[in-house]
Amino acid sequence: MSVHIVYKQNGVKMMRPVLTRAEYISLRNGGFQQDNVARIRQGDEAVKTSLVQMNYSCLPNDDGTLKGSKRMSTTVGMDIDHIAPDEMASVKARILSKQDELGLLMLEESARGKGYHLVFRRQAALSQEENLKWASDLLGVAYDTGAKDITRVFFTTTEAQLLFLDDEVFRVEGGGGGAGISGSSGKSGEGGEAGESGGGGRQYPAEYHGIPFAEIIAKYWQVNNNGYEPTEGDRDTLTYQLACDLRHICGRNFEWLDQVIPCYDGFPLEQKREKIRNALASEFNWFPVRLRNTLSLFNGNGNGNGNGNANLNLNGNGDLGLSLDGDASLSAFHFQPKNLPIGLRESLVGVPESMHMPVLCGVLPIAAAYADQVETTYCDGNVHHLGLMSIIRGEQASNKSVVKNAVDVWKRQFDDEDMLARQREEAWKERKKGRKANEKAPEDPKVLIRVVPVTVSCSTLLKRFKNAQGHTLYSFGEELDTLRKTNGAGSWSSKYDIYRLSFDRGEWGQDYNSDAAESGVVRVAYNWTMLGTNGAMRKCFRQDNIENGLSSRILVAEMPDASFAKMPKFRKRSADDEASIQEAVTRLRACSGLIDVPRLRNVIAAWVEDKRVEAAKDIDHVKDVYRKRAAVIGFRCGVVFHLLTGKDRETKPCLDFAVMMADYCLYQQIKTFGEALRNEYVKAQDEGQRYTVNHSVFDQLPPTFTMEDLRAMKQGFCGESALRNIISRWYRDGWIEKTDAKHWTKCHNATLSQ
Repeated sequence: MSVHIVYKQNGVKMMRPVLTRAEYISLRNGGFQQDNVARIRQGDEAVKTSLVQMNYSCLPNDDGTLKGSKRMSTTVGMDIDHIAPDEMASVKARILSKQDELGLLMLEESARGKGYHLVFRRQAALSQEENLKWASDLLGVAYDTGAKDITRVFFTTTEAQLLFLDDEVFRVEGGGGGAGISGSSGKSGEGGEAGESGGGGRQYPAEYHGIPFAEIIAKYWQVNNNGYEPTEGDRDTLTYQLACDLRHICGRNFEWLDQVIPCYDGFPLEQKREKIRNALASEFNWFPVRLRNTLSLFNGNGNGNGNGNANLNLNGNGDLGLSLDGDASLSAFHFQPKNLPIGLRESLVGVPESMHMPVLCGVLPIAAAYADQVETTYCDGNVHHLGLMSIIRGEQASNKSVVKNAVDVWKRQFDDEDMLARQREEAWKERKKGRKANEKAPEDPKVLIRVVPVTVSCSTLLKRFKNAQGHTLYSFGEELDTLRKTNGAGSWSSKYDIYRLSFDRGEWGQDYNSDAAESGVVRVAYNWTMLGTNGAMRKCFRQDNIENGLSSRILVAEMPDASFAKMPKFRKRSADDEASIQEAVTRLRACSGLIDVPRLRNVIAAWVEDKRVEAAKDIDHVKDVYRKRAAVIGFRCGVVFHLLTGKDRETKPCLDFAVMMADYCLYQQIKTFGEALRNEYVKAQDEGQRYTVNHSVFDQLPPTFTMEDLRAMKQGFCGESALRNIISRWYRDGWIEKTDAKHWTKCHNATLSQ
């Protein structure tokens, strides 16, 4: 190919071809491209390196690397920079007017908006620099002499800055390079030559961790296609899907995949191989859910467990061992506490396995409150503090007290310090009350009290914030219903505002013309954990307030169903366990300043993008709303985990924990609030909302479809304007192409993507 995306693998720049216009547009619009281009144009050059990078002038080395390549492609990339603002339009017009003579294939505005990048057909008789000089003379503009090497990369902008694109830029190069990658070993992990022999050389392993690939694939179709192998009608799409997933355990190697993937239902060998090439060239993201579901059905001996339930390994690779049965039963969540860091690990001592997640979700907000002097940069570039709020819900007598017992241990240092502060405050009140009429009132000690009751009045809470000295306050509430009853309509509305603002330390205040009430404006730093019944949850988050933003900021956990269940067995923590929790508290309190977590940012950015794609394909506005802050919550939980490890760099279990918490948070938010929020959107009957990652609306549409097909899929829950917006979004993202006035065709790289 003449256009390659450049990415880093173990710190080394690699290249892979961009096969289609749809993939090219998708890369330009994906991730944080739009936000980063906007920030660059506002003067923030620091994010420029986060843009997608492309190369148009060379082919990769035999090992897929970029550095030192001497292999020129059939096209030339040219950088025209430092154009005066009043000359931009005339330069663009000049380039477009010469497109035939130049052999123009691509034209885009640069990220700063002060120049252009263009791609043109190479003059074979000329060197790279001679080609640039020739084009410069033809167009009457100077090129960037610092960008004359064939390995030069271009920081790609979005589709909005793309001014011209010819499909010729995606054609296969001539010669032995195939799809822009030479050598058939597949070491680069992105593909082989156009004429791969497909297993004619090395024989690759026929098993994965002792499980034969034939059994994995058979189980894969059982889990993901109702037991049906691909047939003539769907073998193109399903073979591509299978290759996309299996590349994660086949070294991203063409020959290995060719060896293990069958030709289904008379599929011609070359067509099957073309699907494998396309899969290898598509974007490589997180470990795919479909494959996780499949592999989780095999035990350590390589035998299927035979239960027929797909287990969703939420953490990506099983390091924490968390799984969720296909029926979304909470009792199926399991993980290994030994992989948790100090403090979190001991919080689970003596706690039944089915209650691990509620306890974790209960202690994380107070752990984050202890680390209140820490700042960290989120995926979007904004600086975050560790604001967390959690609600543990369950029916009466569901053992929610197990969460209180853990929080009580974590709260000891706060309680000890607050006790002394409250004694000083009480002594001041007594002196103030006992003073003589003409005696000056004693000076308010303005004590720092970190733990406040959830029923605290707004005025007292404001006073505590004013005396907080930049620290985070914390509350633990045993009964959510008590909070609801204590706060009348007006006060409860104010508390809603305070809770929402506390997520990102927003400003809040009140102004009264009376000394009896506290006045002022403060930054709200307030974490809390609350326990409550499902009925109390429904009363607090009603149809009329579900859209106010609080529900998406809460980490919800659910106690296991205790109906007709035997009494659970608990065990007390030892003195050593409790000492370890205190050590964890001390470690968190010692952390301060800006903590850089680049690996954590990357995995959360990938997670939230995966959920964006799922939501877009499902046309699921609820999932789209909740995925954004679920990612933030998972990220902040990951930062707490990282701080507790004491490591300089985020560990793999830390990354898995963050993704696990994001998944769990999203699942619980949708399960708890999704129906009410969806009803607000559609104003119609209950759709039986259920959190799922399969069978999206987009993937269920036929390869070529009409608006009527989409309307039928949405079952009347979308208006005409919404349907048109959906089509427009899919087209913008490069998922579909217009066939004629009434028909759209799905681009193959968009169907059934992971």
